[in-house]
Amino acid sequence: MANIQQQKKRVRIAARERAENLRYRSTVKTLMRRLETAVEDGDADAISTQHREVVRWLDRAASRGALHRNTAARRKAQAAKLAGAGAATTAADTKAKKPAARKKAAAKPAS
Repeated sequence: MANIQQQKKRVRIAARERAENLRYRSTVKTLMRRLETAVEDGDADAISTQHREVVRWLDRAASRGALHRNTAARRKAQAAKLAGAGAATTAADTKAKKPAARKKAAAKPAS
């Protein structure tokens, strides 16, 4: 333990900052898991909402220094890839569920 008053203060500040950084990193991990769950469920609204939330927290964590900016960029890319795959799957499921609309040939008047 430090003997100098300023060093004792720095230890307290470092502990507080470490806890704050841990909160950011933990929240980002939780939000990524929620995004993965939304993709598995196939809910397009939930996917877009969770993706926006993950990106927002990653940007905030990177700007505060809790995450390195390259780490944040990599995780944003992973989230976008996951959200894009989920949205594509959801769109494909929606197309598969809807019956194809048949066009009736318009009766042409005999001329």
